[in-house]
Amino acid sequence: MNLESPKVSVEKSAQHLFDSLSDVKNFEKLMPESIAKFEVIGDDAFLFGLKGMPEIKLKMKEKIAPNKIVLGAASDKLPFTLTAKIDAVSDDKSEVQLFFEGEFNAMMAMMIKGPISKFLETLALNMNKL
Repeated sequence: MNLESPKVSVEKSAQHLFDSLSDVKNFEKLMPESIAKFEVIGDDAFLFGLKGMPEIKLKMKEKIAPNKIVLGAASDKLPFTLTAKIDAVSDDKSEVQLFFEGEFNAMMAMMIKGPISKFLETLALNMNKL
């Protein structure tokens, strides 16, 4: 299952966004208001829970400055990645788009597609808070 957020423009340099997203504690600023739990569990990992959803642990998998950051599920039960692609528009403006890729059975995919799509959109729209 592949989902993507809308591409959003942010009044920050690509390097600033990359540096901000490289620090996992900054993901708390991007979370939706329905967040029930957020906990940093290391330099490259965090745990979060949204109301009515199971807790998810994400771990930094790949960083390519200043254009790409890949987070992945720390559990093999729900294997997926969350990728942020950052494109510099000018010295102080960038575009960011998030991509979700996961391997799920048809039933699971049907259940989580809506909430994950909304979650991605919220993360993207909150990029200007970094």
